[in-house]
Amino acid sequence: MVDEHNHRLKIGVMGSASGPQLDSESAAKKAYELGHEIGRRDYIFINGACPGLPNNALLGAKAAGGFTVGISPAFSMEEHIKEYQSPHENDFILYTGQGFMERDIINIRSSDGVIIIGGGIGTLNELTIAYEEGRPIGVLTNTGGISNHVPEIIEDMCQRYIPPNMVFDDDPIKLLDKLAIAIKAYPLPKHEDGRVLDKRFCRMGDWWCQDQGSAG
Repeated sequence: MVDEHNHRLKIGVMGSASGPQLDSESAAKKAYELGHEIGRRDYIFINGACPGLPNNALLGAKAAGGFTVGISPAFSMEEHIKEYQSPHENDFILYTGQGFMERDIINIRSSDGVIIIGGGIGTLNELTIAYEEGRPIGVLTNTGGISNHVPEIIEDMCQRYIPPNMVFDDDPIKLLDKLAIAIKAYPLPKHEDGRVLDKRFCRMGDWWCQDQGSAG
């Protein structure tokens, strides 16, 4: 029997660290507002200790007095700054030394729920990892990149189903409301040998099935 405690929610913010999405003032503003709301609610803010939109969100979280954690791909602070050319404003940075791909897994598994902002190929990798592991996901739409194409990617291209713990909104505060509800309504599924084993999150071929209603 797992002893449950009332820990502060840990929200991972993942998205465009580079590329044309960074040219959008609207996306940067929404990222900042999202981070500010995470900090205001006293949630723990997590990102990949990277530049771009996740860093905009970090600055918002810090402005609201939130505690921030960065999961760096680098081995050390020196490598983080010089080789990865990444900011180090987080209150705490975990130097994984595992590069981008493996860092993404730690980033996701450290979060109770993840939010996607903008996004290119790296963010798509984070999205698919979170999806496969049954992690609650929020997509901040109209922020460029893959943000408006997630249903198309999952349903049309991959022939899978949008799970009930994946929520969408173009308003950062409303999206965070929806994600908080999804985290509570759909606890993480149990895993065995990398497979999801849970009555609420069973797999039927490539499709999710769920016997409860949508979280929003």
